Amino acid sequence: MPSDTTTSPVAVAKSVASAERAHAASVRMGISEIARFLQENLGQRLTARIANISDPKQVGKWASGSTVPRPEAEERLRAALQVFQLIQDAESLHTARAWMIGMNPQLEDEAPAQCIADGRRRDVMVAARAYVDGG
Repeated sequence: MPSDTTTSPVAVAKSVASAERAHAASVRMGISEIARFLQENLGQRLTARIANISDPKQVGKWASGSTVPRPEAEERLRAALQVFQLIQDAESLHTARAWMIGMNPQLEDEAPAQCIADGRRRDVMVAARAYVDGG
């Protein structure tokens, strides 16, 4: 009789491997490259919201390397990249974008992008891993 488990070892391995690749990307990329990637894939306004800044044009300045974000904004951008990469690695670019902006039941029906802006990076990563694992 098969065991009644909610997560298969294959799915867990997929989440772990995707998370490791996403983490590596988030620490190896420079902040201008991260800002450029997020701007291209999420848009300038959403990237600014994630960084918790009011001027979306600042994202373009970060992306070009003419200025750098404050440490708190950089932490948010790196977290957003890591989560985005985790979902993209397991699913697709389109799914990662939709996941970042959609209401998420594991995050009290808030969008992961907004939760990162609010400083709930760990909650978002837990929700992303659960999604990849099929939960």
